[in-house]
Amino acid sequence: MSTQERQAADAVLLVRPVAFHTNPETAASNAFQRAPGVASPAAEQAAAEVEFAGLVGALSEAGVETIVADDTPREDTPDAVFPNNWVSFHADGTVVLYPMMAENRRAERRMDIIRRLSREWGFHVERVVDLSGSEKEQKFLEATGSMVLDRVNRVAYACVSPRTHVDTLAAACQLLGYEPLAFAAVDADGVAVYHTNVLMSIGADFAVLCEDAISEAGQREAVRTRLEDTGHEILPITLEQMSSFAGNVLELASRDGNRIITMSARAWASLDERQRGFLASRARIVSVPVGTIETAGGGSVRCMIAEVHLPRGRP
Repeated sequence: MSTQERQAADAVLLVRPVAFHTNPETAASNAFQRAPGVASPAAEQAAAEVEFAGLVGALSEAGVETIVADDTPREDTPDAVFPNNWVSFHADGTVVLYPMMAENRRAERRMDIIRRLSREWGFHVERVVDLSGSEKEQKFLEATGSMVLDRVNRVAYACVSPRTHVDTLAAACQLLGYEPLAFAAVDADGVAVYHTNVLMSIGADFAVLCEDAISEAGQREAVRTRLEDTGHEILPITLEQMSSFAGNVLELASRDGNRIITMSARAWASLDERQRGFLASRARIVSVPVGTIETAGGGSVRCMIAEVHLPRGRP
């Protein structure tokens, strides 16, 4: 089976929340997670339902195949709306399950969803590789939150944090045939950036990057050089824009091959006119409000999407 992979997926998996609320187990390692702006967990869930439906509707209207699975009420999984932290899908039929830092997030890993991708939605799963055993060693790697993948050039960018361990990064890259490029990154307050996908994003011919977050000059140059050498024009964003999730964006493809860039309304509003033009010249912009999910959950639109790069049907 071919392992050639496109950068942009035309199918995505999203998990509808059933008990979304601020997760106290993740707050210490996620500076983007703030006190909720609504009164109760029930209100948080109600608002998250509306925001989730808005994203699904916008992506579907833009021509992206949206596969929606419901979270299960049997477990306490307040962050299930962020499936890109527990699974990644690849063009050779590989599915990878990842070690997660918060104990109450580990129940998000669901083989029933992976089976349904094959049985109900027509994708071929060749193998499932489970890296979650690294949780016993406290060596976490939260999938495409921890790694921003250049799928065409096989480079995995990763900022080291409590949720991203270099040993597990190396193991995942060896498994998938990627070159790891690890670096340290901090926010404006000097706190380690919890996930790489809030400071950078890679499209077919561009990269959004908060260079100011990479504190060590040599590492900053290494990231910039690798991106440019692989044909990516860099759109710089500031630390303030990063805090508004301007780095948490994702390029996707419609069923007819059109380019789409999706992000939150907050992220789009944080960009200046030149930055908006940079992105809009490349793709259709799909921007939706997810303010409750951003504030209470500490993640944005890209975190809500697991790209399905699996082959269709059986080989």
